[in-house]
Amino acid sequence: MDDYLSVAATLPEDGCAGALVGRVWLPGDPPGPAVVSIRAEGVFDLTPLVPTMSELCNADDPVALARAPEARRLGELAPILANSRWDRRGPAHPWLLAPVDLQALKAAGVTFARSMLERVVEEQVKGDPGRAAGIRERIQAVVGADLHTIRPGSPEALRLKEHLVAQGAWSQYLEVGIGPDAEIFTKSQPMSAVGQGSEVGIHPASYWNNPEPELVLVVNAAGRIVGATLGNDVNLRDVEGRSALLLGKAKDNNASCALGPFIRLADPTFGVDDMRAAEIALTIQGEDGFKLSAVSSMSEISRDVEELVRHAIGAHHAYPDGLALFCGTMFAPVVDRGEIGLGFTHRIGDMVAIGTAKLGSLVNRVEDCTKIPAWAFGTNALMHNLALRGLL
Repeated sequence: MDDYLSVAATLPEDGCAGALVGRVWLPGDPPGPAVVSIRAEGVFDLTPLVPTMSELCNADDPVALARAPEARRLGELAPILANSRWDRRGPAHPWLLAPVDLQALKAAGVTFARSMLERVVEEQVKGDPGRAAGIRERIQAVVGADLHTIRPGSPEALRLKEHLVAQGAWSQYLEVGIGPDAEIFTKSQPMSAVGQGSEVGIHPASYWNNPEPELVLVVNAAGRIVGATLGNDVNLRDVEGRSALLLGKAKDNNASCALGPFIRLADPTFGVDDMRAAEIALTIQGEDGFKLSAVSSMSEISRDVEELVRHAIGAHHAYPDGLALFCGTMFAPVVDRGEIGLGFTHRIGDMVAIGTAKLGSLVNRVEDCTKIPAWAFGTNALMHNLALRGLL
């Protein structure tokens, strides 16, 4: 993991050319979280100006705040990154947190045709990965059409739905994948996400699971995309496959949501078109020598990122603290890891790296979610901590 926690691996390809902001845990009396900007000159504390990332993202000009000249320099990025590794965090040094705080943690599901078919497979096998290959072939034979070319909610999508219903092949996943309404669900609770170098959690009852590497939109209370980051929407395929009503158990467990390394704010160097064009690379490296690499292209998403935002926030639903919205993934691994026909699943100790040119790289290690320190610092703790430090 050390190589992935270097400055060069963590930062975007153009370094600090954009407006990068994040959060770190600062030592002190008392210690606590700080909103920071990452610049070529080092890491700078913005907390006296904006005590929460939510407030920064809701500001009239987040980029101006990120570049405020009066911010105090905390030091170089390299030692903060080194101290962010889950097993090396020293209490005397800062380490990286997830770059959002009070924002709602939401996710859009079934937004890529390739992963949509895998969700249908999960539904059909009822949690048994050994049946996946056969059912996958049957579903592809029935569907036939190139789902990537079908616009959700269009007359063509409606005709395909009628055909699939007649064939007995309709699915709730196809409903949200090509129907008029996007799936928007709660991934995790505000303040619960983990950041760069942390462990991500897999429920010990799960035997079929995977990472979901995703672009994550950072949206303010007015519904405007103010930036983006990377996320790992850790998923238990066996649990969701048993019943869609188990989505909460499949998605929301201790440390099952990772975000980072930083938020890149929208500015002349980075905008919505860059988000639309992003290539999201994934590498999984196991302690057993297993390695898997894949790339998801945001250009293949079935709904535009701004459309997803409109499904999540608007007159029908307000988020006064803003939200972080996972865009979904086309990654649904079918390569066997071990016994033939059982596909991929995580093993404890897997290293997961998610990267893209304009946002850098997010890296985490997989662990049993019951063995990772429990989430204990929530919204109430944040308010008390900021008040105690004289920041409210």
